[in-house]
Order: sequence, then structure tokens, then C-alpha cells
Amino acid sequence: MLPIVLHNYFRSSTSYRVRIALAMKGLSFTYVARHIRRGGNRMPDYLAMNPQGLVPTMVWPDGTVLGQSLAIIEFIDEMRPNPPLLPADPFGRARVRMLAQMIACDVHPVNNFRILDALRERFAADDAAVADWFGTWVKTTFEPLETILSSSAESGTFCHGDTPGLADICLVAQVVNNRRYDIDMSPYPVICGIVEECLKLSAFIDAHPTNQPDAE
Repeated sequence: MLPIVLHNYFRSSTSYRVRIALAMKGLSFTYVARHIRRGGNRMPDYLAMNPQGLVPTMVWPDGTVLGQSLAIIEFIDEMRPNPPLLPADPFGRARVRMLAQMIACDVHPVNNFRILDALRERFAADDAAVADWFGTWVKTTFEPLETILSSSAESGTFCHGDTPGLADICLVAQVVNNRRYDIDMSPYPVICGIVEECLKLSAFIDAHPTNQPDAE
């Protein structure tokens, strides 16, 4: 059987999400580095697989090709159900997806490389302005996220109970990315506590950007 292949970039938070999920499932994979700062995601062979030219792209052993990290993670979860990344009950699944999407839909899209580069190229934003933009959108979501996590009976050691799952995957990847912009995390003690617990686990450590073969 062919291996799982993951086309990704060490610094990409969406790539980090998928690496964590694969590690949590105990699934090995072939790592293909696509250096998006050097155009590795715009090469013809890559665009033939993923016309968006975004990372990550996963190729499953049967040849199935998927982009978009949340779709990839839920596919992995369905193909390899244990350990589950979503709760068994409908409300739990919806809550975890809600928390994950707060990050994946409300923070990441306005703070990814394409947007930050556009700010520099189209609006002459300097590094300070880019960092301010990044921090604004983190704060906009992290303030209500902290409130939800701190006030919800469903919160535990992790975002939902005492087992890490999809929401924790997205949260950790975002917080690690925040460190590149020196985001002040002191207003978010519950978030910080969850991330600290996650980063004690081998899946989150092994998948960490600094531990990848293309890390710089």
C-alpha cells in the first residue's frame, strides 16, 4: 500500500493542524515540503493536485487528494476513528466545530501569508503595521473564545472535556503562529492553560513547526 503523502510547509498553521491529527492517529506519512515563500506551492505539479495552490494537500493511500485542513482532518477522523477527534454526541461535535471554526474561519483567513503579503505589497504596510493587523484579529476572536472556554461546563483540561480533539488542534496551531508576532497572551489564561497541556503531548510536539525537516 502506498503511504499517506502530506504536501505542507513547516511554518503553515494549517499544515501543523494536519500533522497533529496524523500524529494523534498514529499515522505515518511521507513529508513533502512546499516552501510557500519560494513559490513551492505554485509549481505546475502542485497546482495539478491543488488548483488553489495552498497548503496542505494530503494524498491518501488510495489516491484520494484533499486540500483544506479541516476537511482533511475530518476525513482522517472518519477513516481512522480511534482516537476520535470529535465527541460522540451531536451537541459536543457542534461545540467543538464551533470552537475550531472561530480560529479557522475568523482568525486564520485574515492573517495568512497571502493577506499579510497583500498588505505589504498593495498598501505599503511595514512590519509594525502588519503585526498590528495580525494582533487585532487575534484579539477579536480570542477575547470571546476565552470567555466561552472559561464559562462553559463542557471545558476541561482541553477545549472540550479532558481529551484533546479538533478544537485543540486548531487552537495550538494558532497560538504557536501568534508567537511569531509577539502576541500578548496574558489576557487569555484559560487558552494558555489548554495550550500548555497540549504541548506536553507527543503528537503536538512531533508535529511542531520547529521539528519538521524543512524548518528554518
